[in-house]
Amino acid sequence: MFTGIIQAVGTVLSLDSVGTERRLRIGVATLDQSDLGIGHSVAVSGVCLTVTAMTDGGFSADVSTETLSRTVLGDLDVGSTVNLEKPLTLATPLGGHLVSGHVDGTGRVVGRRAEGQSVRLEIEAPAVLTRYIAEKGSICVDGVSLTVNAVWGNRFGVNIVPHTLRATTLGEYRGGRRVNLEVDIIARYLERLLLDQELARP
Repeated sequence: MFTGIIQAVGTVLSLDSVGTERRLRIGVATLDQSDLGIGHSVAVSGVCLTVTAMTDGGFSADVSTETLSRTVLGDLDVGSTVNLEKPLTLATPLGGHLVSGHVDGTGRVVGRRAEGQSVRLEIEAPAVLTRYIAEKGSICVDGVSLTVNAVWGNRFGVNIVPHTLRATTLGEYRGGRRVNLEVDIIARYLERLLLDQELARP
């Protein structure tokens, strides 16, 4: 589990094809590697990946065909920047919201405008996810925990404050950019609970 509070912005150092899969080597910049090792998990732009090798100043991870088809990791090139977060521990402040690292779908940035020192992004989500996106609820965009400010149709707006613009990749985003989306896990479990209750009715 993760919190959606980004700990560092990394850089893709190499991309190797392994059949239909990919092996990423990521430079971790300022991410603390002291408790990171082979077999550990790291959220890379919201996608939970397993560390397969430790390198000087970074790590490697394999990305499956399934993950490439369901996330934006297939869009990465050498030099691309990615948001990095290590897993939640019992000592980690829950500053964002509970994030599983299992991407529900990809969206697309369709608008960007300045609002004072902040930036408002408008994102189009897949229709199948819109029932989980609520005004003032939480959503994870490329691994970043954000509050939904408005919802209309299959689009929603989020406000990116100056710190988040500096500390994540979101400051780079313009119209057309594809993003990983993970909806609030509580909304998914609530839907399942209500469905089970409906099915149990005589």
